[in-house]
Amino acid sequence: MTSCSKRAIIIGLALAITGPWISLTDINNSEAQEWTHQPPQAAPKGPWSDKSPSPDCRADLLIEQMTLDEKITLVHGDTGQEALQNSLGGGGFVAGIPRLGIPALQMTDGRSGVANIGYTGRYATALPSALANGASWDLQASYNFGALIGREARDLGFNVSLGGTANLIREPRNGRNFECQGEDPLLVGKMLGSELKGTQAQGVIGNINRFAANDQETGRMVLNVKIDPRALAETDLRAFQIAIQESQVGTVMCAYNRLNNIYSCENPYLLNDVLKKAWGFPGWVMSDWGATHSTAPSALAGLDQEMPSGKYFGDSLKAAVEKGEVPMARLNSIVHRILRTEFALGVFDHPPVLRPVNPFIGAEEAQRAEEAGIVLLRNANGLLPLDASRIKTFAVIGEHAEAGVASGSGSDQVTPAEGNAVPGNPYGWHPSSPLRVMRARLPNAQVTFDDGIDIPRAAQLAASVDVAVLFVHQHVGEGYDVRNLLLPHTQNEMIAAVCTSNPRCIVVLQNGGPLTMPWIDRVGAVLEAWHPGIRGSEAVANVIFGDVNPSGRLPVTFPKSEADLPHPTLAGMEYVPENADHHAHINFPPFEVNYDEGLKVGYKWFEAEGKEPLFPFGFGLSYTTFAYSGLKATAEKELHISFELINTGARDGAEVAQVYARLPESAGEPFKRLIGWEKVPIAAHESKTVSIDVDPQNLAIFNVQKDAWELVAGDYTVYVGGSSESTPLSTTVRWSSGP
Repeated sequence: MTSCSKRAIIIGLALAITGPWISLTDINNSEAQEWTHQPPQAAPKGPWSDKSPSPDCRADLLIEQMTLDEKITLVHGDTGQEALQNSLGGGGFVAGIPRLGIPALQMTDGRSGVANIGYTGRYATALPSALANGASWDLQASYNFGALIGREARDLGFNVSLGGTANLIREPRNGRNFECQGEDPLLVGKMLGSELKGTQAQGVIGNINRFAANDQETGRMVLNVKIDPRALAETDLRAFQIAIQESQVGTVMCAYNRLNNIYSCENPYLLNDVLKKAWGFPGWVMSDWGATHSTAPSALAGLDQEMPSGKYFGDSLKAAVEKGEVPMARLNSIVHRILRTEFALGVFDHPPVLRPVNPFIGAEEAQRAEEAGIVLLRNANGLLPLDASRIKTFAVIGEHAEAGVASGSGSDQVTPAEGNAVPGNPYGWHPSSPLRVMRARLPNAQVTFDDGIDIPRAAQLAASVDVAVLFVHQHVGEGYDVRNLLLPHTQNEMIAAVCTSNPRCIVVLQNGGPLTMPWIDRVGAVLEAWHPGIRGSEAVANVIFGDVNPSGRLPVTFPKSEADLPHPTLAGMEYVPENADHHAHINFPPFEVNYDEGLKVGYKWFEAEGKEPLFPFGFGLSYTTFAYSGLKATAEKELHISFELINTGARDGAEVAQVYARLPESAGEPFKRLIGWEKVPIAAHESKTVSIDVDPQNLAIFNVQKDAWELVAGDYTVYVGGSSESTPLSTTVRWSSGP
């Protein structure tokens, strides 16, 4: 008899009445009136309800009381009658076990805010995109970003947030890059780990997806990704590893694609060998929606939960267990992982209490997040910041710039409080009107609008004003990729014409990933605003007029052309008709992409291949200037870095001080890698000593023969500066052997 069982005998069973229930009518949601959910009147309790044992012990106590059917209930989603009666209508639903007080899992998407809000509320805060969050390079800002998602998910009644993409931006044309944090595994891992830590601190189970190498949407259901083991470990998997370790996240979602010929959700190397054994992940693995392809092979390979239904993990799994094809011990392990996570993160003991989302607080936090992630890419002749008192005439140009700002689509589409700013438009526009905001900032100027569709008319308007600001957009989303990195439609021609007629033009980019810019030399200033969220225009205006000194830095390299990429053409795009915006109805044949660039992802590719990017990784301008000096580096158990950072300008600002390293030649990496950074707020003319301790793991390589990480002996060159290509400081340290 286990110690948990002995405790069960001592404690016994009891019943307890639940607390007060907030009715859905209190949420003032018309949809909720048709919702048939009936809250439980009593929650049975048992020895597992005692909070003093460990989550693992409590899970074991509960499993001892469960029937086979009850165990099967927890390992797959439910879209049947139970879901109709009890689901909140979010992204997914797993029925609970009322007899034992096990709560249902109410799941909602959430990378740029809480999406799929279901029946319990009218809206959630539309945050800037995850890529904008990555561009902040600010761990505290990322924590706040995740905390807001967790808080609103909980207020809406959800206990699982499906936000958190750790995929690298390996393919710049990927339609879901806006859901990613960047192209570097350390940046992605640390930023996402901090975000998910914030989400889970609100009593909501977090999720990391899409495991692994789900780097394009084209043919994602049939795509086979080929990548060698070392490159896989040091790039795509490394981002997941760091994020999981940093956040202690509760769930991992396996991807649609095959990885080295095996579907991700039945890949034993990926799920068992790496995630659960090597990394010691104690939570559970759920499939992406419809990414399960088998019963016993998937269960034995490490998949724990099929979503959104039970095609393979319902009756089929029950039969496989009864026949011995899947051992009962394996099913118990699955259920244990789910239950111990619910106990560990408070989902079992502290169910959500429905309450309305506060759109005002959310909007303020969304604006701060966007301000932290805006990147100033160009500022010719110091055009920015603008002095509002000197402007008499001003033009706002861009399609729908009178109404709102662009957002990404798909499962990350967030419904804001005021709905779509462009009713009937198939893409989401958040109601933060650039025209309205600019008129408010320039009360004494004549502010005129043009949608930019008639290019000569827009150019004529621009020629007649002191300053023109162009809000241009690229809509991207789940289920499709872009053919090239140009802005769509005639926006490039419009920018070229308008900015030729008036060089005092400011281009504001609203996009989901890297862009090429054939017009770059003609424009006065370029702001990378990404998909900017519910207060995007307000944030952009604060940067344009100098209330905020831009401190965002690029989390991804912008190439000059697709010809400079590792893969100049996107695999599988030959099957997509020229006029197709979405790929959902295309019957792709099986095909593969070979990531033969291996370790050379993003800025590493450009350096190793001697290619000059349009804008390098880590790049971003400021309204002040910074100087670096006095680099010191010592290698002990950690690599200790210190240097002096000086704000040499007249404005307060913040610099993202980045640390890179070039490994010894024997490591076989002909490029430097990011090994640390710090975002440093610094006043005008102030000098600060910056100290950064680098985990040796950030310098290690993966030895495939040993199936282990190792630190190569030799000389390591350390670089410090403001981007991957601007590193004015360097020094060399030597490690004689691994730590």
